[in-house]
Amino acid sequence: MNSSSEEEIVSVRDLSKSYGPNEVLRNINLSVNKDSVLGLIGLNGSGKTTTIECMLGMQNPDKGQISLLNKPASSIHETNGGVVGIFDTPSLHPNLTVRQSLEHAVLLCDKPTRKPSDVENLLGVEKFSNYKIKHLSLGNKRRASIAHALIGSPKLIVLDEPFNGLDAGGVDDVLALIKNLNREENTSFILSSHQLPYLETICSHAAILHNGQISASGAIEQLISEEKLLVQLHIGNSTSAVQLIQSNPKLELQSIDEDGCIQLALTDMDSADLNSWLVNNNVPVKELIVRRSSLSKLFKKLTSEPNK
Repeated sequence: MNSSSEEEIVSVRDLSKSYGPNEVLRNINLSVNKDSVLGLIGLNGSGKTTTIECMLGMQNPDKGQISLLNKPASSIHETNGGVVGIFDTPSLHPNLTVRQSLEHAVLLCDKPTRKPSDVENLLGVEKFSNYKIKHLSLGNKRRASIAHALIGSPKLIVLDEPFNGLDAGGVDDVLALIKNLNREENTSFILSSHQLPYLETICSHAAILHNGQISASGAIEQLISEEKLLVQLHIGNSTSAVQLIQSNPKLELQSIDEDGCIQLALTDMDSADLNSWLVNNNVPVKELIVRRSSLSKLFKKLTSEPNK
């Protein structure tokens, strides 16, 4: 997932976890580089939260090794606030105000590096400073939770289902916040979620978890580029043209409808090469549309396949 020149701040090797006879995780391997945003993606019940809890030392794996900032998961406290986990439902004391909650965080933090007013301004919660946590919207509760975490200037923030329950405005606020902290504060993130449209806008890397196993992981651009190019062709009702296409080993005929609309997957050929080849073989091309792959398409493909 990362080259030797990049600094690895999270390493998970051969992680497995069972609850009784039910194997939840099987030989999970993933890594997170400094300054990256990793999306841990999976359907509900795929093992995302269990993976996160094992990484944060909240559960003991059956086997495997986990390292965060060069510390084992069981010694996460030795990172001195360098790693912070925030789960689906924010857990700040409901009867404290935002400012009181941040002042409490200063007392709990081994080495606080910011004042409450610093993180209030950084996260845009200063206007809610005197509001009790219980009176905040879910989005602002999540924002306050992140503010709480930033008192100690963490190098890694782990967010479990950060978009759950948020309206469109709340999602935009959380995405902007993550982007700002990553770019301006060099904070790395792990975002555990099944909501791909949001992850695609913010993540640099992805790990797709399916039935307790990692189906794919790496830089998103690389994962997508490794997928076959998809093309939609409209050539009319031509049996000979279809036979010609089927004879080319670089073309995979995926579907064809009665109007002559063909779906193809290309290997070692781009759309310009395809068009030239068709023209040279006297195939009249009425329409050619390139359908770029995406993280969502890759996820759908991998989660529809059985694990090996």
